[in-house]
Amino acid sequence: MQSAEMTADQALKSKHRAMWAMGDYAAVAAEVIPSLGPLLAEAVGAGPGTRVLDVAAGSGNAAIPAAAAGADVVATDLCPELLDAGAELARRRQVDLTWQVADVEALPFGDDAFDTVMSCVGVMFAPQHAVSAGELVRVCRPGGTVGLVNWTPEGFIGQMFATMKPYAPPPPPGAQPPPLWGSEAHVRELFGDAVTEVVAQRRALRVEVFPTAEAFLEFFKRTYGPTIAVYRAIAERPDDVAALDEALLDLARRHDTGGGAMDWEFLLYVGRIR
Repeated sequence: MQSAEMTADQALKSKHRAMWAMGDYAAVAAEVIPSLGPLLAEAVGAGPGTRVLDVAAGSGNAAIPAAAAGADVVATDLCPELLDAGAELARRRQVDLTWQVADVEALPFGDDAFDTVMSCVGVMFAPQHAVSAGELVRVCRPGGTVGLVNWTPEGFIGQMFATMKPYAPPPPPGAQPPPLWGSEAHVRELFGDAVTEVVAQRRALRVEVFPTAEAFLEFFKRTYGPTIAVYRAIAERPDDVAALDEALLDLARRHDTGGGAMDWEFLLYVGRIR
């Protein structure tokens, strides 16, 4: 008989799968943040002779470039729809890699199974940060590489989540905010002394695809699962919908550096398993 805790965890994972299947995250990855994946694949040294695991890989923004560089890649995600989109993209690019549904908090791989474990704005959305970090370390061999790209709390996407939070359903007990993975201090605490030779850099992604704040908002309300989920939660409260619209438009306008261009801050973290 399943415990109440296990049942609640399964329900949460089902909810997460459904959220990421909403909209069109593959469009976000391909049109808005396409350079993040190749940047991470290069930073971890993905290439011939390396076995790479990409966790919470989505549609393969980092996994496909790593495989194209010659690495033996396994791309995993909780959401099969995203993996299907990635597999089709890889097929069109004639890049070979393995796609597998998996939960980063309970990876179906043995200890020390990979030379490199990476995640591009993916692992940050798993609710139990310490559990996820422990799994990344467990499946990476001693001397192997862990590489992450995550949005910072202070950057545009971190602030977008802070803006949406008052309108979103309360998180489950024990869940931590995703942008904390963009805090170097938080990530160092998660990995502790299991990871050494750490290089952590705050960088900015130049986003120039939205000519106006309104264009940004329309795109994210149509394609981005977390945004879609929040708007669905308040769909019967038109005053809240209008207030959230205005708050997100204000956020985009404040980050507009001219002509709709924005700089979205992220943390690039690369370390070696001790």
